[in-house]
Amino acid sequence: MTKKRIAVIGAGISGLGAIKCCLDEDLEPTCFERNDDIGGLWKFQKNPSEKMPSIYKSVTINTSKEMMCFSDFPIPDHFPNYMHNTKLMDYFRMYAKHFGLLNYICFKTKVCSVRKRPDFSNSGQWDVVVEMNEKQETLVFDGILVCSGHHTDPYLPLHSFPGIEKFEGCYFHSREYKSPEDFVGKRIIVVGIGNSGVDIAVELSRVAKQVFLSTRRGSWILHRVWENGYPMDSSFFTRFNSFLQKILTTSLINNYLEKILNSRFNHSHYGLQPKHRLLSQHPTVSDDLPNHIISGRVHVKPNVREFTERDVIFEDGTVEENVDVVVFATGYSFSFPFLDGLIEVANNEVSLYKLMFPPDLEKPTLAVIGLIQPLGIVLPIAELQSRWATRVFKGLSKLPSTKTMMANIAQRKRAMDKRYVKTARHTIQVDHIEYMDEIATLVGVKPNLLFLFLSDPKLAVEVFFGPCTPYQYRLQGPGKWAGARRAILTQRERIIKPLRTRIVSEDSHSASWLSWIKMATFGLAFLAAGSAYFRCIRHGERK
Repeated sequence: MTKKRIAVIGAGISGLGAIKCCLDEDLEPTCFERNDDIGGLWKFQKNPSEKMPSIYKSVTINTSKEMMCFSDFPIPDHFPNYMHNTKLMDYFRMYAKHFGLLNYICFKTKVCSVRKRPDFSNSGQWDVVVEMNEKQETLVFDGILVCSGHHTDPYLPLHSFPGIEKFEGCYFHSREYKSPEDFVGKRIIVVGIGNSGVDIAVELSRVAKQVFLSTRRGSWILHRVWENGYPMDSSFFTRFNSFLQKILTTSLINNYLEKILNSRFNHSHYGLQPKHRLLSQHPTVSDDLPNHIISGRVHVKPNVREFTERDVIFEDGTVEENVDVVVFATGYSFSFPFLDGLIEVANNEVSLYKLMFPPDLEKPTLAVIGLIQPLGIVLPIAELQSRWATRVFKGLSKLPSTKTMMANIAQRKRAMDKRYVKTARHTIQVDHIEYMDEIATLVGVKPNLLFLFLSDPKLAVEVFFGPCTPYQYRLQGPGKWAGARRAILTQRERIIKPLRTRIVSEDSHSASWLSWIKMATFGLAFLAAGSAYFRCIRHGERK
């Protein structure tokens, strides 16, 4: 029987995982990549071409290695927990080489259009027009995995900044920023308090005369280094914590988390306190920002009201004079121009079932991978999406009716509207474990905790109380990996190893166990406090 041919668009983190998932399901992938290398967003380029994602030279990831690796290929234990982009690229190359993925990638190839074939309602096939060396070719595929990402179109809302047309200084989108050398001694304003805006403000403040960080709403600032020095995400994203979030009120969880963040530094004193609660906005991650604010190198300012030739006037009436540079870290929008209107995007909103499948296609042979903004980590989610999509393409997993899919899309949108601050930034949000389990259930790989507690208590304790690492989704079902159990039971060792460049007398294994026990005990105390809180409410109501 002829293998189904699948077009994978993009060879970034989503595309690499998609190629591997196709091979696992005995499909025949062909990946088209505009660039001359893998890595997508994470491949540093000094002069990226239009519509290509781009990072600055110093970028270090905000997610730790055990939480963001491919589920059957752990990152080497000696790699740092938070990797510089060059180190991350080293890992991608290892992954691609180990599974032979480069054999399926056509570099320097642009996808011009993806159109249904005339007999699509029967065949589900696509005509894909690609361009290489200024020559176009039309190819036929049985399925499409769109892995082009959502950091392609810089969003620069100059209409929101009166007077910018007469500003005599330099201004540009953060996508164009690469390194600080050209900004020595400058007075700089960074507009936007997302991860990129904060990172750039901190980096520039080391060489600039003064940096001002302008924000409309403020932001809660998470830090990479969490309890006992463990990575924040490996401490926060556990099944135990996820269980607590389901049984406690959102208000109680917000109070608890905000107290932790304000104990590090008072957000109000530092000019960062937002009006919204922590879980109502995608938070910003930065260990350095409070240090640079307290040392005066970064001044936090409100939203910009107006520009003059050399000055910037803020909404509180304050003025900063003789500004040399403005960096607009105002985010990105996404689009799919090569899909010829198959997926409509309006204000960064799309109607996709599970944020993947267009609900109105006659045949489910096109899926979007990685179009998510998680409170968590993109890579393992995108990999799980590809595992599900390839099984749908093969007919091993069925989608519900169009009506059911549309209802699910509407329900997800209502939930996001209710929870998040209304911005274009909060249209593709997902909660890490909740969404992973949602997709894993459809694939048949969600861990069975009851079975684990009965058959393998040691593993079950780590799965429930420890970090929800990607290996958990290789313990059972399609794509089961024999190394998953060992990877889970040794994950703490891989977290600690790159830190122990100077060996001290303390036993690292005992210390790590104490850390997890402390977190679990603290969580149980939190649960007890929540129960007491509800008993008090009920008692008051009876009175």
